[in-house]
Amino acid sequence: MKSFERNALIFSTIVAMGGFLFGLDAALIAGTVDSITQQFSLDSLQLGNAVSAPALGVLIALPFAGWICNQFGRKKAILLIAILYLISAVCSAYAVNYEMLVAARFLGGLAFSSISLASMYIGEIAPPKLRGKLVSMTQINIVIGLSGAYFINYLIHYWATSGTGIAGTLGIDEANMWRWMLGSEIPVAIVWFFLLLIIPESPAWYVSRQRDEEAAKTLRKLLPADEVTAHLAEMKQSLQLGATSRSMGAQLREIFSRPMRLTFIIALTIAIAQQATGINAILFYAQTVFKQLGGGTDAAFVQAIWVGLTGIVFTVLGLLLVDKLGRRPLIIGGMVWIIASLGICAYGFHEARYTLPADAVAELEDFSDPQRLDPLVDQEFPSDIAFKNAVKDAIGPDDARKFQGALLERSIKMPATLVLIGILSFIAAFHFSVGPVMWVLFSEIFPISVRSIAIPLFTIVTSLTNYIVQKFFPWQLETMGMTSIFLFYAGTVLVGLVILFFTLVETKNMSIEEIERTLRPEAQS
Repeated sequence: MKSFERNALIFSTIVAMGGFLFGLDAALIAGTVDSITQQFSLDSLQLGNAVSAPALGVLIALPFAGWICNQFGRKKAILLIAILYLISAVCSAYAVNYEMLVAARFLGGLAFSSISLASMYIGEIAPPKLRGKLVSMTQINIVIGLSGAYFINYLIHYWATSGTGIAGTLGIDEANMWRWMLGSEIPVAIVWFFLLLIIPESPAWYVSRQRDEEAAKTLRKLLPADEVTAHLAEMKQSLQLGATSRSMGAQLREIFSRPMRLTFIIALTIAIAQQATGINAILFYAQTVFKQLGGGTDAAFVQAIWVGLTGIVFTVLGLLLVDKLGRRPLIIGGMVWIIASLGICAYGFHEARYTLPADAVAELEDFSDPQRLDPLVDQEFPSDIAFKNAVKDAIGPDDARKFQGALLERSIKMPATLVLIGILSFIAAFHFSVGPVMWVLFSEIFPISVRSIAIPLFTIVTSLTNYIVQKFFPWQLETMGMTSIFLFYAGTVLVGLVILFFTLVETKNMSIEEIERTLRPEAQS
């Protein structure tokens, strides 16, 4: 590997660690859902608020991310994000009430803009032939963080519930294990902050500030020496094409202008479709989803690890193929695969039946007045919603929430293996296609003159969709049931697939300037 390629790889790897922290921060909450629900007596909407608070935080942060990047540079903006991750993790682990927990996670959401800023930075420093792979590193780090979070959650849950020696040494028990889960990202945030100190500022930012000498100095670390002058001239020319679009308002007008209509449609559609798959409902409520299969709490923690490992394998596979197969085949084919996987999950839950046997009631620990469930014994219910509503009516919402997992485990008859395969297939399809490739497209399709506003803008769109999905999933679980939820996600992805089939163009092996000429031919005349 040549020295400039090694430099690009090192700098990209460090910045992409923001994706690792994102995945860790986002998925750790999955293992704490039951604990924080009992700790703070949360209803479904309050639980949705706690889980989705980071998604709301990023909605607030992203409009300012572009301004901070323009004013102070990409590097300083990413350093600020590392500090926010650290403060959020500390405050989440020591939260004394529901409001503090939501506020701390909201603060962490301000740092979630690391995803868009990482894509922007890597897209600006990466050689064109390596850009797809390097930008996709952010997504790889996300799924490694997700997988790491599930594994950490499993270990802490095991230590807390098994009474092993390490639990006693560290003071971990079932009452405080959620604090250990949320606090496990603290050392990672500290390490990331210090690694960020060695990366250079983006050459594109230097060019935008008319600091050509510093831009050339950075480019010499990232390109062959004989290409630096030509690339610098190309960057300046691209910037001059949008020279009137320096202010935020002017950049927004350009993004919504007629010449950028095709770019706008592509970006808007994939920004919505990526999160409308329901991916973060599965990832951030993983243990909750797997409990619906009737396997119990321990099985749910183990199955969540399979979600993380599947994500890693297929993200790496997608990374290896993104510059070979191209962006369009991966996105279109991946969305078809996602729809099929969600359909399998919907079918599996549609076939589920729920019958509570008499001996199951007697097996429940710490359950008072078991006769309250007598009207439900040996009665078959055709759906999870019907069964959960009957349980709630019989024993009240508080006890229903507390014992729901145990009752499901003893009552459900369904093709659980088929649904598990469907979920893992969905995870694989997402991480192989729209998961990483959306960020590759975001780093490519916007010209330099608007990218500091455009990438955060469309990340706001995907974050808003993400926030809605996360916030209302517990409510959907109570009111719609798993069959309808999966069908709803599949339907929204289908709409996005149709739009992208007719609009998405191929961008592999093209420079940002060549992509701009393809998407905006009239702007070059």
